[in-house]
Amino acid sequence: MKIIHKRIYITLIFILLLISGLGARLVQLQLVSTESFTDKKINLIEGSVKQRTQEMVVDDGRGKFEDKNGQSLTSITHNRLVLFPFLEKMKWPVQQVSEIVGMQPKELTNRLANAKTPVVITKELSHAQVEKINALKVPGVFGIPLKDERPVPLAEHLIGLEAQSKQIIEEKYSDKLKNGAIKSTTPVGISGMQRAFDEFLLPEQESKLLYHVDRLGGPMFGIDVKYTGTANPYYPVSVRTTLDLSAQELVENTLNHYKLKDGGAVLIDIKNNKVIAMASRPSINKKDPFKKQNGSDSVENRLLTPQTPGSIFKTVTAAAALEQNKIQPSLTYNCDKSIYGNNVEEDHQKGQLTFEESFAQSCNATFAQLAKEMIISNPNILEQYADKLGLIQPVGWTGDVFHFEHFKQFLGEKSGRVWTNAKEKKVPNAVAQTAIGQLDVKVTPLAVANMMATIARGGEKKQVKAVDALEYKNNTSLYTFKEHELKGDTINKATAASMQQLLKGVVQSEKGTGRRFQTLPYEVAGKSGTAEISVKDDIVNKWFAGYFPADDPKYAMVVVDLNTKSAISPTNSVFYDIVKGMYDLNTR
Repeated sequence: MKIIHKRIYITLIFILLLISGLGARLVQLQLVSTESFTDKKINLIEGSVKQRTQEMVVDDGRGKFEDKNGQSLTSITHNRLVLFPFLEKMKWPVQQVSEIVGMQPKELTNRLANAKTPVVITKELSHAQVEKINALKVPGVFGIPLKDERPVPLAEHLIGLEAQSKQIIEEKYSDKLKNGAIKSTTPVGISGMQRAFDEFLLPEQESKLLYHVDRLGGPMFGIDVKYTGTANPYYPVSVRTTLDLSAQELVENTLNHYKLKDGGAVLIDIKNNKVIAMASRPSINKKDPFKKQNGSDSVENRLLTPQTPGSIFKTVTAAAALEQNKIQPSLTYNCDKSIYGNNVEEDHQKGQLTFEESFAQSCNATFAQLAKEMIISNPNILEQYADKLGLIQPVGWTGDVFHFEHFKQFLGEKSGRVWTNAKEKKVPNAVAQTAIGQLDVKVTPLAVANMMATIARGGEKKQVKAVDALEYKNNTSLYTFKEHELKGDTINKATAASMQQLLKGVVQSEKGTGRRFQTLPYEVAGKSGTAEISVKDDIVNKWFAGYFPADDPKYAMVVVDLNTKSAISPTNSVFYDIVKGMYDLNTR
């Protein structure tokens, strides 16, 4: 009997100790270590609340890109009806709400069935409908503006991409990560202006709708839904670009209409050298933007990458010849000959042409001969004039912005080149090929557009801008990007005036390579180019670069179709339609 009592006593003591241990653990969990549990400093309160909290992100808090008039370039705001899941378990005026939004009650209840997260009804609502919905003051029923990505991305290569990147966060923003200002999952810019302006765009705080649920998903604390968001009047910051939304849509739609696969178009305001529209192709592969295909990835902006220009480069050779007084108005050139001196095929023979006629009809022999004559006295003549016209150095806006030295608006813009081997300056055939934009000549389409703008301005060189200002949330200015000159020598005014006449002749001449543009409402001045990439496969780069209106220049533009076949290239059609579209936009 004593043995039994002893066993019972021991068992009771064990149970008491176990209960005491559990109690002590409970005290530790609920009262002592609620915010720093274990050596990993786990916040138990925060974790518990998070388990019971459901949320809907209304705005990620990242800075936005706007066009010159303040319209969003990356998103479209639509008024939407948002329904929270707990409505399924309570009585709410579904009939009244459905009448306001113009839907059947069953459509709304069906969408709510078994929902675990807030339901967004995609039908767009008017401002009046939103006011009526919110006037009902039904918990869990909201009419709110929500941002959707644009169905057709605008200037996606220029603006760039954002994505989660723990590596970039740790490399660039370790201090912000440590002090909790950002998370390792905070999206960062990985290309284009998203990357260039990333430090200005980082979010302060997301804007959310929050509600708390019990273990069955029902509402806690009544049925209260709370809005959380930054009250900071300055953030997020907006990047006010120089782009014009209507012009950008025109360029994008035109490229899509003609199915231009590789290349793009850039449109510049000549007076202030601002990019009005820029679109590169192919479109970005969002699933794998950096996957290489034919030596390039889809995120690469073709307009910032050096391309073989072909006869576009005759603009440089012509400017050099004019400024060096190598042109005799009465002198003609044998345009039945190739750049090597042999006869070309009969259907390509043009007979004896003057310098002006040679430029209009793009006679190769004339410019090969001129270059070979000039290079004897000045071996650097071609690169000197390419540099004077802004084709060698990057032309995008660069300068110091706060503590950022040499800040670049066009991240990834490359330099151009004329020669890769200086010894070839002594080889006549190499000089001839270089004079017409072949061999090793490569220039960016942006630089070519800038060259046309420079000529149209009478030789005044400027850096190209894509962003005018950084603006706080309250529309006050954080930073304004001032106009910068492009460093280096330029052509003189007399040469620029002569070049303007040559470029007009390309379009106005009866046999000019740009004569198709004679029927446009704006008079065009410009130069065509067909660069041989693969003679065997008949692959070319097809260009047209110019400005308009010719006598009162407002816009400079380049359209380039890369790695295409000349007979099927839509370059001229794209250029034509954009010019006509700009006329329509300006006269409507």
